[in-house]
Amino acid sequence: MEKDDIKLLFENLENNFDTENPSNGHEARFLEKLNQSNGVVQLSKKKTTWWKPLSIAASIIVVCVLALTLNNNQTSLKEQVVEISPEVSDTEFYFASLIEEQVQELRTLKTPQNEQLVDDTLKQLKRLEIDYNNLEQELVDGGDSKLILNAMINNFQTRIDLLKEVLTTIESIKNLNYQDETNFTI
Repeated sequence: MEKDDIKLLFENLENNFDTENPSNGHEARFLEKLNQSNGVVQLSKKKTTWWKPLSIAASIIVVCVLALTLNNNQTSLKEQVVEISPEVSDTEFYFASLIEEQVQELRTLKTPQNEQLVDDTLKQLKRLEIDYNNLEQELVDGGDSKLILNAMINNFQTRIDLLKEVLTTIESIKNLNYQDETNFTI
């Protein structure tokens, strides 16, 4: 029976419900009046939340400092190789400067006739450089140092031999073209 009474009550009040939203600041005004009637005086309505932005900033600073510290503690691959074998840096400097010199000469001799040869040579040199970097990583990882150092030197010698051979071939092509030109002019 109670269900029927409640149902009947809601049916009677169906169009009399207040569905309007109160105006802005209604709750604050209501609480203020309530506090005044109870004799409570509220000085500040809003608490300052300065600690939240400060804690976020502090966290960011801590993360940055840790990242920089970890980054500075890691030595580069070249530095690790030099620690294992100090003479590698001198040898690498010598061979690298010699190779760079020959690569520059190769690039200056590039013509439409030998373009494919020069491009293929540069690709092969890039592969050999990648192999050299892999050898450095193996040396750092603790491989057989004598064997790896020998392979590193062989890699440099292979690059130099390749460059010498290609430069000789380009000179031969150049001389053949010159001879053909002199034979045709009468």
